[in-house]
Amino acid sequence: MKHVAVILSLALSTMTSAQAVELKLIAGGSLAGLLKELGPQFEKTTGHKLAIHFDSTPNIIARVNSGTPFDLAVVPVDVFKDATAKGHFAPGPTVDIARVGYGIIVRTGAHKPDISTPDAFRKALVDATSIASVPASAAGAYIAKVYERLGLAEDMKAKTRTQGEAELGIFLTNVLNAAGVDLVGPFPADLQQELLFSAAVAADSKETDAAKAFIDYLRTPAVTAAIKAAGLNPP
Repeated sequence: MKHVAVILSLALSTMTSAQAVELKLIAGGSLAGLLKELGPQFEKTTGHKLAIHFDSTPNIIARVNSGTPFDLAVVPVDVFKDATAKGHFAPGPTVDIARVGYGIIVRTGAHKPDISTPDAFRKALVDATSIASVPASAAGAYIAKVYERLGLAEDMKAKTRTQGEAELGIFLTNVLNAAGVDLVGPFPADLQQELLFSAAVAADSKETDAAKAFIDYLRTPAVTAAIKAAGLNPP
């Protein structure tokens, strides 16, 4: 991804600030890989420093509502659906950054079940002895709705593992791209939905200009290329 890094550097060349600050950023855990790549380029060119706290949606909502200081957030749109949390952000619309759908993985070399249709997908879930996922997250909440739609809510609760090995892994496709596993495929179209990540500045941030500069950076064509390379889609 060296070419992406070069383009990012050029895109940032006009964003240098006269006064460097530290930005406290809250981000969805599923964006860790992307933001750890993008952050250093932003820091190097602008002089600003990013202090990023990655977490799941329920924990992000709790953190924002607790009054913990922060300057901006790049998080699942579900965070902004919480009325109390929304009140901790500056008025106005949020800025959409990226979106990604859901899929299934197996261990490398393991049998890949058919998940091409809702019925085949349901059978794969029924046949699996264990499933790895993250129920306490925005993605987990949607996956639970899919289970309910398929009439498997209780069965899947008993099979789901949050740690350790499992026969199948179910989550956002960008997170499922890892060594030792193979992607079986995305959810069938009738069950698929993309999780949207959006950005906003904190209502009481003292570093509004720098926070807005980072959000602007995330909307540049160069970052769009990095988003695609990381297995996500632009908004």
